[in-house]
Amino acid sequence: MYGLAVVGFSGGNIFYDALLLDVTEKSRLDRVSALGFAVGYLGGGVLFSLNVVMTQRPEWFGLESTEHAIQVAFVLVGCWWAGFSVPLLLFVKERPPPVVKTTLMAMGIDGVQRLVRTYNHIRELRMVALFLVAYWLYIDGVDTVIRMAVDYGMSLGFKPGQLVLALLLVQFVAFPAAIVFGRIGERIGAKSGILIAIAVYMGITVWAYFINRPVEFYGIALAIGLVQGGVQSLSRSFYAQIIPRDKSAEFFGFYNMLGKFAAVIGPVLVGVVSIMTQNPRYSILSLLVLFVGGAIVLWRVDEGEAQRAAVAMERDLSPTA
Repeated sequence: MYGLAVVGFSGGNIFYDALLLDVTEKSRLDRVSALGFAVGYLGGGVLFSLNVVMTQRPEWFGLESTEHAIQVAFVLVGCWWAGFSVPLLLFVKERPPPVVKTTLMAMGIDGVQRLVRTYNHIRELRMVALFLVAYWLYIDGVDTVIRMAVDYGMSLGFKPGQLVLALLLVQFVAFPAAIVFGRIGERIGAKSGILIAIAVYMGITVWAYFINRPVEFYGIALAIGLVQGGVQSLSRSFYAQIIPRDKSAEFFGFYNMLGKFAAVIGPVLVGVVSIMTQNPRYSILSLLVLFVGGAIVLWRVDEGEAQRAAVAMERDLSPTA
């Protein structure tokens, strides 16, 4: 069931990200992408706060125990997703989809063929390929911080309640911070905004090596909240600006695939370093490799060249070409 949920969530994100090019102009991509992440963090924070209170005080909600509260929390999450999907399904207009083959086998074969074609298109768009390599590296570091922050705090002896408070802090700080990063992207460019966020993550990684007290962990949570939504939203809007508009769903499929695959290498790196050194502080410091590598590759991405190549490919792939 957990595997199916991950497949559904990951698949949904592909089309959600691809819709970005249907709901706004390219000149406003940074702002709209940032606002999407911002309200996402706000919504997640509100529901997460309610779930935390339910597990801490189940009797307030007429629940029998913490375990019962957790079960009810899963149901609430499902209802939350269903409810907030309704406006998207009813009111968001998208370009008419192409006619697809109807049988399951035919759809599967067509999907594999499209995957190969998209891969070949990405190989032709050198700057898009270069950005995806950079994204794979630095988002690996970001996702590892997200997934392993609690484990790292527990390894340092912090209490579960303190760690949950830090997670809530990230959610609510990320709401306004993502909006601010959207404005930064409009002012100085999405690429520069991403590099700023990566630099902050480098500082966070070094700072995490030295922390000893819960208040320092809260400080790191605050710093993460300031850049987490920003690096995610600007990465999405930057990518949307350098890919062919008519192939957005296929290209975002690759984008999200790399994002999910990146969540594997970072934890493996942290685990190997931790086993070799028997010191969790060195393991968190190892993430610098991913952030530095991602920043170096991203620096080489020429946005202007990428956009010109995308426009040329749109023209070549157009039915009227």
